[in-house]
Amino acid sequence: MAKEHAKKYLNELKKSMDDLPLDKINEIVNMLKSAYRKKRHIFIMGNGGSAATASHFVCDLAKGTRVQGKNHFKVIGLTDNVPLLTAWSNDVSYNDVFKSQLENLLEKDDIVIVFTGSGNSGNILEAAKYARKIKAKTIAFTGFDGGKIKKHADICLIVPSNNMERIEDLHLILEHLIKLFLWEEIHEGRLS
Repeated sequence: MAKEHAKKYLNELKKSMDDLPLDKINEIVNMLKSAYRKKRHIFIMGNGGSAATASHFVCDLAKGTRVQGKNHFKVIGLTDNVPLLTAWSNDVSYNDVFKSQLENLLEKDDIVIVFTGSGNSGNILEAAKYARKIKAKTIAFTGFDGGKIKKHADICLIVPSNNMERIEDLHLILEHLIKLFLWEEIHEGRLS
């Protein structure tokens, strides 16, 4: 029984992987390359499992792309400061936990990256709206039909799945794919 379940899950994951919008990956990479060259800040966030992916991407961009003697990505995770998250949640609203952090840090031409399976999380939408207001760029990784975030993001990569677990699996694969490509570009001297 478990073997059949595993086969079904992996087959559906493979189908979603095969249907990924690869042109969006290229757009995301180009935006991140521009941020690297211009030394812009990148802020990454998400909720629940997407928060874990956001933290993972922060680690991968901050450490996993470093090449001695080269520039580094200026990347900040907005999901990891638990005292700050709970203070904003308690004193203001959970919908403002990311936007409030961005108000202190985000500047024009910086990048906001959001991971949101549904594309409808209030705090993610508020962060993206704020980013647009100050002329920062937003990259959204989502699933299902893209949700509301697709009209607030400059680039929205929608994983073609209606299953949250497969969406989250593919978000992690995508961030690894992007990180490895960027590391190769820096390592080989094509990105400076």
